[in-house]
Amino acid sequence: MRDSTRRTFAAGIAAGSAASAWSSPLSQGANDRVRVGLIGCGGRGRGLWRTFLSKSGVEPVAACDVYEPFLSRAVGASEGKAMPFRDFRHLLDRKDIDAVIIASPDHWHALHTVMACRAGKDVYVEKPLCLMPHEGRAMVTAARRYNRVVQVGSQQRSGAHYAHAIELIRGGAIGAVHHITTHWTRNMMPGFRPVEIGSALPPTLDWDLWLGPAPKVAFDPFRCIYNYRWFRSYSGGQMTNWGAHSLDIARWALDAKAPDAVASFGARFVLNDGGETPDVQQTIYSFPGCVVSWVSREASAGNTTLLDFHGTKGTMTLTREGFSVAPEIWTGAGANGKDPAMEPLKELGGDLDSSHIDNFLACVKSRRRPNADIEEGHRTAVMCQLGNAAMRTGRVLRWDPEAEVVIGDAEANAALRWDYRKPWTLAE
Repeated sequence: MRDSTRRTFAAGIAAGSAASAWSSPLSQGANDRVRVGLIGCGGRGRGLWRTFLSKSGVEPVAACDVYEPFLSRAVGASEGKAMPFRDFRHLLDRKDIDAVIIASPDHWHALHTVMACRAGKDVYVEKPLCLMPHEGRAMVTAARRYNRVVQVGSQQRSGAHYAHAIELIRGGAIGAVHHITTHWTRNMMPGFRPVEIGSALPPTLDWDLWLGPAPKVAFDPFRCIYNYRWFRSYSGGQMTNWGAHSLDIARWALDAKAPDAVASFGARFVLNDGGETPDVQQTIYSFPGCVVSWVSREASAGNTTLLDFHGTKGTMTLTREGFSVAPEIWTGAGANGKDPAMEPLKELGGDLDSSHIDNFLACVKSRRRPNADIEEGHRTAVMCQLGNAAMRTGRVLRWDPEAEVVIGDAEANAALRWDYRKPWTLAE
């Protein structure tokens, strides 16, 4: 960004901060507009912003990021209509915003969501919902207390073919399902590296505000932008990244609040890039009548199928592109070992992001609960968090979904909490 452009943009940020003090509410109902703000303008935020702004009746009001280049791009995508902010609190102060999109790093999701609900905004918050169960419960409590619509960015919940797949599974179309396998694999050898920012802290990044509630550490370009996912202070690796998608669908199919027991194993074996989260992890969840397994692997792609439901009549492979069912052949006593137990099935998918955002916008207007309501997002996030806690403690964990504690394991419960750096707090 040229110096003259940067000065103009910085002046816009200052003006945006001042504007929050005088802006007056606009009438959403008058012409069916939904006025939106964006918090977190990086890769995922940019994608969501574009989709939101493509929708009829969506009006961009403000955008916020602690990294100026990302913020500048988001303002540009709104054709200059969105007021820029460095500090999300100034954005939330504005009375002319109906809903906010939260696509900040994971360790910020809880604070951004809770404070947005208190400010009277509806929320579209990216997954993974948060780092620990107590944050998720605080998010649910805030949504209910302030009567806010909160949609979690688990866009598969709005896929028509996902809903049909769940209907078929629950209806017994593929027979009894006692095993579900989920995984995310790729080959990232020899490791990740910083791609956006060099070794020196640039003046365009507010590092302290990027860290926010996380522990104070010296600037490290590998810790921010995409790679924050590999640090436990900011995220939970692929367990909470892609696991949050696949395990959400598995739990939906089982119509269950939580697993009975969780065991997990893994480590960062070969990606020697400074990251902390495992490059190989396998987690096993025990549900009544069903075992669910999750595998993440960054060192070998292998078969990249994401989600399989193993039924007695057929095995369903479910992806964002659609689903297919391969019939099983019974070979046990009394079976002829030749005839398929069912006919093959196949169905194509659709645009999940667009459908999910459509559902959110419709609920903003109707005040109904969205497809990926905050409570469901919280339950799925807990599944992922339990997987990481089981790996760190090396024990099988048993979860009480009502009390939201690990039964009889103080060490595991301690591993499922983190303290915010002052002055940040979820308390009123």
